[in-house]
Amino acid sequence: MARRDTPEINAGSMADIAFLLLIFFLVTTTMDVTSGISRKLPEKPPKDAPPPPKIKERNIFEVTINRNNMLFVEGGIMDINDLREAAKKFIDNGGGTISAGTEKNDCDYCEGEKDPNSSDNPSKAIISLQNDRGTAYKTYIAVQNELVAAYSEIRDRYSLKKFGRRFGELTTDQQKVVKDAYPQIISEAEPNKS
Repeated sequence: MARRDTPEINAGSMADIAFLLLIFFLVTTTMDVTSGISRKLPEKPPKDAPPPPKIKERNIFEVTINRNNMLFVEGGIMDINDLREAAKKFIDNGGGTISAGTEKNDCDYCEGEKDPNSSDNPSKAIISLQNDRGTAYKTYIAVQNELVAAYSEIRDRYSLKKFGRRFGELTTDQQKVVKDAYPQIISEAEPNKS
């Protein structure tokens, strides 16, 4: 009796099919891309750059976060929920300059208290943020959000007053006018190593 051989399955093209499926899934699959914090880091100044100008103490709003996630503003403890209003008050102060006992107001559009011991003008108001290396990332981001929100609210208010629309609805040229009036100046000092 003759033995019948069972036919073999031709598997030569299986590798080609697997390769084509792999390419298909690589091309059609989308990857979730998470975006980080939108921050532009300052460039390193050239070696022959002139020293930075002297800044008046009253034009600097000091915000410090320690390793225990405690927030210190202008040397005193502050709750993070009060930071936005304190920053807005500082930025929009419009205190002007004091010379020979007379006060001169540089900011005719500012709506602040015009405190001579606070910032002169929004273009001179600098928020200095410093944290500790042990500061929780969550706290650092929350503080950043409050400071940026302070600028956003002031810019929205000024945009509504000047152009009748919120800052995000303005043209590029109009946004530039608002940014010139209220530039966002947040200086981040190197974290403490303690």
